[in-house]
Amino acid sequence: MKYHTLIRQALIIDGSNTPGYVADVALREGRIEKIGDLSQDTAEHEIDATGRVLAPGFIDVHTHDDTVVIRHPQMLPKLSQGVTTVIVGNCGISASPVSLRADPPDPMNLLGKREAFAYPRFADYRAAVESAHPAVNVAALIGHTALRSNHMDDLHRTATPGEITAMRAQLQESLADGALGLSTGLAYASAFNAETDEVLQLSEELTAFGAVYTTHLRSEFEPVLEAMDEAFQIGRHARAPVIISHLKCAGAGNWGRSPQLLASLEHAAKTHPVGCDCYPYAASSSTLDLKQVTDAFRITITWSTPHPEMGGRDLQDIAAEWAVPLMDAARRLQPAGAVYYGMDETDVQRILAHPLSMIGSDGLPEDPFPHPRLWGAFPRVLGHFSRDLGLFPLHTAVHKMTGLSAARFGLAERGEIREGHWADLVLFDPLRVRDVADFKEPQRAAQGIDGVWVNGVLSYSDGQPNGQRPGRFLARSGDLRKGFAAL
Repeated sequence: MKYHTLIRQALIIDGSNTPGYVADVALREGRIEKIGDLSQDTAEHEIDATGRVLAPGFIDVHTHDDTVVIRHPQMLPKLSQGVTTVIVGNCGISASPVSLRADPPDPMNLLGKREAFAYPRFADYRAAVESAHPAVNVAALIGHTALRSNHMDDLHRTATPGEITAMRAQLQESLADGALGLSTGLAYASAFNAETDEVLQLSEELTAFGAVYTTHLRSEFEPVLEAMDEAFQIGRHARAPVIISHLKCAGAGNWGRSPQLLASLEHAAKTHPVGCDCYPYAASSSTLDLKQVTDAFRITITWSTPHPEMGGRDLQDIAAEWAVPLMDAARRLQPAGAVYYGMDETDVQRILAHPLSMIGSDGLPEDPFPHPRLWGAFPRVLGHFSRDLGLFPLHTAVHKMTGLSAARFGLAERGEIREGHWADLVLFDPLRVRDVADFKEPQRAAQGIDGVWVNGVLSYSDGQPNGQRPGRFLARSGDLRKGFAAL
């Protein structure tokens, strides 16, 4: 038998959270054709993978790559760390369906300037992704704040019944066109004043489609447990799975509370499909939010529209140079972006290791001085947390980035190395793989990623992309509740 590609003698960690085994893997027509002893077979392309791990391509469940997959479809920050699928539209902000009347409100400006929002219907966005031929697969959520911006003249209030009806219609149309579900970012000023009832009504559109509800909680600080309860209430009302975005204990006063948060998650999971994602760092990054300005921990400015020269500098130093209080300096810098060193490493590790957590980068590709998670999140889990610290075995690390993620988001025939599945694969050296990006030099490719295949096409090897862009748009496939039930 002659195949297109034969990967020989790899340690296959298949994404199912079971230990690896050595075998050959044959690819043909974009899929995994055969797994086993294929020593008698040949292929156009053969790779000796002795001493390497072959895993499913990583699924970045929490991205803000909505517009960059179209404008910069090579997607090097993701491809270089073994990511083959990105889920966009998180935290209530999505590129579609959006019709802006002015500049994008905070935090939608994380996705780009006004001209980046050119997709008044979700079908327009889907078509644009397909036309762009990105290097990775793309699946998409619909942002609550995006819907609000289409129909409300003032985002600092709750929506009227008429506005909710209009938002529901857009959400329903988007779900029919293949969106995964609804995301909210209730912590942000542009959605904070939305009453729970507004989201409850919108969430009713998820029920018929078996779609998912993901949320950047209304608070990740002291009222975080109440915010989690609100999320679970919305999910139960809609009979929709709930995924809490980047679960964390934010703010120095909140450090050490991760057991409470995880107990709340576990309790909810007994009667309803719930989970969370997290990124493997004790620092967050977003727009510069006055509610988060404090002297209790370090804050670094990543960009500033009125003062671009301050990018990369600490807020404390800027305030001292200007001889003004911290809050005045923050106001003067806005609109701006920031990295907040506001978490405790023990909490991060506890959440990261929990069986209900997946890995998402939450990277910000538009940021000129991005958090290193944009380039390093997945290798950091494999190298630093699994190999070096022993937080969990390698097969569990891979599962949190692949099989678990594919099941939660209904990405059919992806996330596991199985015959007949799509050949989204990453080959890496378990001894060398590590994140190189850091807070001083955040835009650096990981080490130890030897090959990345997307839909059977080798797209990255020997530390370089080869220009291939075989990614596809992945529409929601079936009822996402079934994926949770199968876990």
